[in-house]
Amino acid sequence: MKKILVSTALLAGVLSYAGGFRVSLQGVRQLAMAHTSAHAEDASVAFFNPAGMSFIPSKLSIAVGGFAAGNKVTFQNMNTLQNTETDNPIGTPVYAAIAYKPVDKLSIGFSFSTPFGSTIEYPSDWEGKEMVQKLELKAYYFQPMVSYKFNDWFAFGASYIYARGQVNWDKAITQFGGELNLKDDKAVGHGYGFGFYFRPDPKLDISIAYRSPVDMKATHGKATFKFPSQSVYPLLGLDPSTGQDDFSAMLPLVEEYTVGLTYKITPKWLVSADFNYHGWDRYGKLKLDFASAPVGNQADPTVLVAPKNFHNTKTFRLGTQYAFTDMIYARLGAYYDESPYGDEDFIPETPSYDTYVVTGGVGFKLKQFGVDIAGGYAMPQARDVKNANLGFYGQSTATAFYVGLGLSYNPF
Repeated sequence: MKKILVSTALLAGVLSYAGGFRVSLQGVRQLAMAHTSAHAEDASVAFFNPAGMSFIPSKLSIAVGGFAAGNKVTFQNMNTLQNTETDNPIGTPVYAAIAYKPVDKLSIGFSFSTPFGSTIEYPSDWEGKEMVQKLELKAYYFQPMVSYKFNDWFAFGASYIYARGQVNWDKAITQFGGELNLKDDKAVGHGYGFGFYFRPDPKLDISIAYRSPVDMKATHGKATFKFPSQSVYPLLGLDPSTGQDDFSAMLPLVEEYTVGLTYKITPKWLVSADFNYHGWDRYGKLKLDFASAPVGNQADPTVLVAPKNFHNTKTFRLGTQYAFTDMIYARLGAYYDESPYGDEDFIPETPSYDTYVVTGGVGFKLKQFGVDIAGGYAMPQARDVKNANLGFYGQSTATAFYVGLGLSYNPF
């Protein structure tokens, strides 16, 4: 059976739903203050720390929101000076949460969010077309949760995570003048989260939370090969009428540790800070099993093992809010987010950079209703690409922006 050449690094990235694609867009109020977590004004706190539900100043709270996220990646070959820009569509991460206190000390809730995902699209004939032409990634978290308030200043909460994922990836196969599409929209994973929320003083909130890794199991993947000559398909063990093969994989989404605090300097002015730690080193390698296609090595041609030299990362966040009146609030923030891999492991399908982000927004309270508007501008640092495994060299830069609208309802 003839072996087909498929980029191992690309397959590792395309199915990870991550690789720098952790999307910090789970609350509009939070984004305006650098996406900090120690804010228990409404149900949006549920994603960040389920224990925070116990401190929401309402028996029932509902929060929903959405974002428009745009980004552009540029790659330049420093030898040929050829320059390539992506033409990515606007992403639309969303979130929704509800929290309810059936009794004074007990809170129950539910959070829906999209913490991983992105779309990247290069020109179909660019020099890296064998690695990626277009890639769409999505991951959805469904989290039922509960919180118990032990006393006036301390609560503990926990959540169960049910995750669904989708991937759709196009690339060229120049060996036979063909194309390959990998698609799976039924990947499933499970995890959990828990947290502690403290309010030892009316001026101070402290949030400590953990979100577990989630092993996404993709067992219904379809690989579709397209070649100009029908004679290629039998050589690869494929049915010429469909050109399809099955594949499966187990894909880890990383764990996350968060410590956050909010302090009210005056009744109108507060500051918030967060520290996040992400367990990216779980990406040591990724194994993909194909039913027939010879994409692996000679010993086991249908199994592809891809190296993933990721390392753990940290994020530092600082935000502030000032209340002009009881109805109008202004917010600012900034944070620094590390990339999970070095220049020698850069891959264009999941481009990641050390990034500075500035954020801001306004909030309005109208009795039981709240309206929040936020925006952010990311400044990724340029990468000196030198991936010898892929033979991929050059310089990569990127830009990104986010805008969001959030609504909340605390009726009683």
